[in-house]
Amino acid sequence: MEDQKTPRAAIFGAGSLGTILGAFITKNGGQIDLINHNEGHVAALQAQGARIVGTLTFSQPVTAYVPEKMSGKYDILFLMTKQQKNGEIVRFLKDYLSDDGVIVTLQNGLPELQIGGIVGREHVLGCTVAWGATMLEPGVCELTSAPDSLTFSLGSLSDPSHPKIQAVKELLEKMGPVTVENNFVGTRWSKLLINAAFSGMSAVLGCTFGQAAGNRASRRVVQALIKECIDVCASGGIRIEPVQGKDIVKLLDYHGPVKKALAYAIIPLAIRKHARLKASMLQDLEKGKKTEVESINGAVSAYGREVGCPTPVNDRVVEVIHRIESGSLRPSFDNLKYFQQ
Repeated sequence: MEDQKTPRAAIFGAGSLGTILGAFITKNGGQIDLINHNEGHVAALQAQGARIVGTLTFSQPVTAYVPEKMSGKYDILFLMTKQQKNGEIVRFLKDYLSDDGVIVTLQNGLPELQIGGIVGREHVLGCTVAWGATMLEPGVCELTSAPDSLTFSLGSLSDPSHPKIQAVKELLEKMGPVTVENNFVGTRWSKLLINAAFSGMSAVLGCTFGQAAGNRASRRVVQALIKECIDVCASGGIRIEPVQGKDIVKLLDYHGPVKKALAYAIIPLAIRKHARLKASMLQDLEKGKKTEVESINGAVSAYGREVGCPTPVNDRVVEVIHRIESGSLRPSFDNLKYFQQ
């Protein structure tokens, strides 16, 4: 029988998304630690609590500290760091995981297989979020998605009835609705499709999701990125799951000019609840940091190569973002010239 004690939980990598999640959980009666290597952010959280602005506004005292202050074992560790150092970070977290504990990946891309290879697949759950955020200053995070879009999709790559799913679900429900997915791989690809299309172009162009969808030329590139993701999944036999009740494939796939025109017209409507969202990759570029583009658009390209499905537009996003990282380009709508056919 599952132990009924309150699980000990933490968010590791509590940046913009993690701070907002932790604030909601704490505000609604949950217990969770917020852990981040950014000493200035942690100090602000300790001094004034988490300040949430944007589509919702509130302040909430939270428990926060740096990784060096971690102690004991956790039953649930939400992993919200960027993926570039997953191997190193997960090996560090392994020592803080209880015998039956789980690492819940709230990351972009397809991180569960790598993490499961380190801690064992039975110790990994995956989760996708359908909302976005930006850190404005230490301790202050902007929620950039509509309040009715604060949803989660939760699942396991190996066991849809994993014994820890209910405890994780109850924590996340302190922020918003949670759907437990039987086809979690398909759910991962739903989120990856959105990130490849909108986060990719947000970073390339230096704009919000809404601006990428609103400009007619950039929307064509967004549409091409979406189509490549759909085609790659079709080639690999992956069924892409709906997002917040909307069937992405039914709405946005096409095989002729009429459906292509309809899908093109739908794109700004499909992203309207997240129009203010600025990609975390763009936020990284603005701070002079490397992005996780290889885990987003690069993951689409890699799977395309595996299943024999060309992905030239995703390939180009990876190329352009690496050029921005190196300093030879900057995020700008001028970069649309690199996508002209």
